[in-house]
Amino acid sequence: MTPSPQRPAPDTMPTASPVSPPVRGPSRLIELGQLARLAAPLIVNNLALAGMGFADTVMAGRLGARDLAAVAVGNSIWMVTLLMAMGVLMALSPMTAHAWGGRRPRDVGAHWRQAVWLALLLAASVLVIVRMAGAQLERIGIDPLIVPVTLDYLYMIAWGAPAVCLYLSLRFVSEGIGRTWPIMVVALVALATNVFGNWVFMFGNLGAPAMGAKGCALSTALTMGIMLLMMLFITARHRHFRLYRLFDRLDLPQPRALLAMLGLGVPISAAVVAEAGLFSVTALMMGTLGASVVAGHQVAMNYATTMFMVPLALSSATTIRVGQALGSRRTAQARFRATTGIAACTAFMALSAIIMLVFREYVVRLYTTDPAVSQVAISLLLMAALFQVADGLQVGAAGALRGYRDTRVPMALCLVAYWLVGFPLAWWLGLRLALGAQFVWIGVLAGLSTAAVLLIWRLSRVARTPVAPGPVALQVPAAPP
Repeated sequence: MTPSPQRPAPDTMPTASPVSPPVRGPSRLIELGQLARLAAPLIVNNLALAGMGFADTVMAGRLGARDLAAVAVGNSIWMVTLLMAMGVLMALSPMTAHAWGGRRPRDVGAHWRQAVWLALLLAASVLVIVRMAGAQLERIGIDPLIVPVTLDYLYMIAWGAPAVCLYLSLRFVSEGIGRTWPIMVVALVALATNVFGNWVFMFGNLGAPAMGAKGCALSTALTMGIMLLMMLFITARHRHFRLYRLFDRLDLPQPRALLAMLGLGVPISAAVVAEAGLFSVTALMMGTLGASVVAGHQVAMNYATTMFMVPLALSSATTIRVGQALGSRRTAQARFRATTGIAACTAFMALSAIIMLVFREYVVRLYTTDPAVSQVAISLLLMAALFQVADGLQVGAAGALRGYRDTRVPMALCLVAYWLVGFPLAWWLGLRLALGAQFVWIGVLAGLSTAAVLLIWRLSRVARTPVAPGPVALQVPAAPP
């Protein structure tokens, strides 16, 4: 007998989740523990996905400069398009968190069934964008020698778009209900699968043809398919997901529901791409300052990005905790969880800044022994240490605001911070006045600091309202009992 959503069976009660609401009068320490339990699998996930990119780069480097360049250029285009799709689907995390907090388990399934259509639409868009971008490679100045290999890479990896978009839809549903362990398990298997696939298809092992960069893309596309199959299996079979009836029926697409999801997700996507775009443009600026500067920038940025994986996971966990509190109409609890999440992100980044300040020379030695590159990297790690706290504040505040389902104003604030403050200042100081690499990063520091101030200000206003702003929850028919 299937339990009703009003009185679920004990083993499927939402409040039996490892992220169930704490008892009355929660201490900051209890909330930090709940946040850490949610974030820990997401940290492993983030590091595993970063490991996939690292493995692709290292293994492509063994093939020669042409294949390495093709993977680098192709992956940069692929990641931008994937971030756009992922940002839209991130709307599922706060939506399902609100449904979970409001004890509406069937709404979780209904949200996901609509998101399936959105994921397929986004996958088709990714395929079109990748094709269009590939056609412009020579026009934007990419070396004609690597264009054919880059196109092979792009067109092959793009076939993984449907699988990865559907996987992301399940991932963010799993996040929203506070079940983050499947995401970690899938990511670890994906890392191993991707490395093995690279070995087979890039170098022609086990009887497969040696496909070079194209083989790297094939391995990644197949890995995306495996990630989807694993997530489907877990959500269909594990008892923690039974209550939500994800696969009970096939709902037709509902324009109103899809528009509501887009209204929440598109601003998230724009904000994510705005921040990533600033760092991408910064790398291009460094390219005009010489090879040693580019290499030093890459060293410093790689280390800073790796450290950022922790607050990024804490930010996602903050979205879940805040959304679940608001779903049960506990606005004071939501404010408490928001400030705790921001504090956790900021504290970790402060620790990261101390490590950079004290041990930056040792950190650089892990990457390179080239004196010129080391000198640039050490100076840039000093700059990176300065923007760590601002980065922690802004990513924590952004996660909390997503929990409030407030995405449109934060999107505008991020665009102002990164592209009306950060980018112009980086360009003016670093290139126009020719003050060098450190001053390019001063622009980044200014952008992140501005974003932190604006997002904290926005959160202080939103948290005072009695009802969470932003799009209302999707109103979709419940599945029949």
